[in-house]
Amino acid sequence: MDTVEYAPRRFADVFGEPGDPTLLVWHGTQTDARGTVGPLCELLAERGFAVVAADWDSHAEDHGRADLLASAEFAQGRSGGASGLAVVGWSLGAAAAAGLTLRAANYSVSVSHTVCLAGAFMAPDPISGEPLSALLATAPVGAGFTLLHGVDDDVVPAAASRAFGDDLQQAGWPVRVLELPTDHGAIAGARYDAAVDRYFPATDEHTHTVAADVADHIAAALSPDAA
Repeated sequence: MDTVEYAPRRFADVFGEPGDPTLLVWHGTQTDARGTVGPLCELLAERGFAVVAADWDSHAEDHGRADLLASAEFAQGRSGGASGLAVVGWSLGAAAAAGLTLRAANYSVSVSHTVCLAGAFMAPDPISGEPLSALLATAPVGAGFTLLHGVDDDVVPAAASRAFGDDLQQAGWPVRVLELPTDHGAIAGARYDAAVDRYFPATDEHTHTVAADVADHIAAALSPDAA
């Protein structure tokens, strides 16, 4: 793993080999928390992806817009642009990934597929500041979505992914929704510490097993053979 600047004083961890397909990963609400998704990124690199896990700050005045767009530009530059950029977002990062995909042409980004983990789709898109429903109403159909959500998620209910999946399907977007036997943190390879109200990268065997299953689902969704 290497740490790079994707913009001045803004950092990302890069996993895998440069020649592998590039996968941009966004963490959730917690500021500059790329480390929380580190275990999942390592598993994705083992499955043949060059992963860019970027810090972003949802508490900034622009709600993270500059960070998100700069990291997308950086990752797209590493991808070579041949087949588009795959994006994975967790929690509020999933809402951002959805917003990027729905407005990809506006941001000069070519998205090949979007995977959302425990997506907080009831929140406004951090990039545009608009509700995802408003973006979806005017967006031309584009890249497919895979929505993964834990049935034991007590932070963002799985119903959020079901509802957004229904909205995507009704609008003609390719989408698959999968509910997994896990919670809000483990789906991204993270653990929650209530004492400090923060997520950290998990090291326990159970979470590693969950994250490996999630990595398998992501790899399958991004496979050239995927429907």
